[in-house]
Amino acid sequence: MLDVFVDGDACPVKGEVERVADRHGLIVYIVTNGGVRPSANPRIRHVIVTAGADAADDWIAEHIGPFDIAITADIPLASRCLKQQASVIGPAGKKFTEDTIGMALGMRDLHRHLREATGQQTFNPGFTKQDRSRFLGALENEVQSMKRRSAKPVNPEQE
Repeated sequence: MLDVFVDGDACPVKGEVERVADRHGLIVYIVTNGGVRPSANPRIRHVIVTAGADAADDWIAEHIGPFDIAITADIPLASRCLKQQASVIGPAGKKFTEDTIGMALGMRDLHRHLREATGQQTFNPGFTKQDRSRFLGALENEVQSMKRRSAKPVNPEQE
């Protein structure tokens, strides 16, 4: 079964995820350290983890599986989800893949190094209406793709 896992702290697209989940009958796990207003939607499962920098990431990485979708801007978490054969989409609609995650991790480390070396902050661009629209399209496409992949019969000769 296809489930959606949302790294819920500071995620700007929770409403969009909820709409797509309703359209497709999906269960969504919104995982946070707390402070997020719960939804009354019965498809939404709120998971509040204990305090800790990576507690939400750890919960998602331990529960996500093949044919699931993760929504996160956290690049190390995206990498962990990909290793579980899940699909990963950032809030701006960028899909992380095995082919792109190495570069994303490298750029993250470079920016961290530059911040440490210069003492200056690096900034991410603001979240726009186009990002929200791109995310909706990417999530819809990925749900359709995962449904097709999970419905394919397994060929015993390939195992």
